[in-house]
Amino acid sequence: MRNFAKPALAMVDSMRAAAAGEPARAIAFGGAPGSNSHQAAMQFAPEALPLPCFSFEDALDAVKSGAAGCAMIPIENSQHGRVADIHFLLPESGLAIVAEHFMRITHALMAVGDGPFEAAYSHPQALGQSREFLRARGITGMSYADTAGAAAYVAETGEANIAAIAPPLAADLYGLKIVEDAVEDAHDNTTRFVVLAKEPLAPGALAGVDAMTTFIFEVKNIPAALYKALGCFATNGVNMTKLESYQKGASFAATMFFADIEGAPGDARVDTALEELAFQTNEVRLLGSYPRARKRG
Repeated sequence: MRNFAKPALAMVDSMRAAAAGEPARAIAFGGAPGSNSHQAAMQFAPEALPLPCFSFEDALDAVKSGAAGCAMIPIENSQHGRVADIHFLLPESGLAIVAEHFMRITHALMAVGDGPFEAAYSHPQALGQSREFLRARGITGMSYADTAGAAAYVAETGEANIAAIAPPLAADLYGLKIVEDAVEDAHDNTTRFVVLAKEPLAPGALAGVDAMTTFIFEVKNIPAALYKALGCFATNGVNMTKLESYQKGASFAATMFFADIEGAPGDARVDTALEELAFQTNEVRLLGSYPRARKRG
């Protein structure tokens, strides 16, 4: 795993040592201590041992290697859309989605001093969620691996003309001053996280529970391919709550779709819809079925 900025290292080392003693209790997340993923993991499982990883990919690798029992990964934000690369990372990880968690996101502009600031460092998602704030103040957004890591970096440099956009907790952890609070452009800014583990939930675990199922599929390169694929769910009365496309390979001919539906395998309507989808597409791959954390619509 790559290194964090020096102000974060002592906390990272302490958390990693604790997680190494009880890996089954560990929940890996991408980012430095104090990141949104860290806070989401602790909201979701207060009894878990947080395991900070430099990137989302490192967090997934921690589960695959047995260093953590599960990982908490953000996949989409109400204001800035899907998190980059997640649609590629999740299917290739070989892990299963076993839960989802929604968290209200608030960010602060923090720094060593009061400014003015030439640049603000943060994760691209946080920069996108604060674009109007930054534009109004003439501050250039600079991409960093994660929000709290950006705060640790600003603290490490000690430069007066740069700032970080990160959760308020990061200012406390890394000794920075909050210059402006609630800098996100939308008051209802919310991120959806998923929890991934080596094994999917047993079908019986979802009995009597409102469930979601996430999967990917590749449409055939023929007219009305997507129309026919979506008809599998419409005719069986299965509600699809999310559908996003992305390209697979450089040919731009194989279009992949990332989808969420209400329900899970074992429900006759879902089973029939997925069987029909397999006939209409080149590939269908289930990423997991899990309890629904929030009603859609």
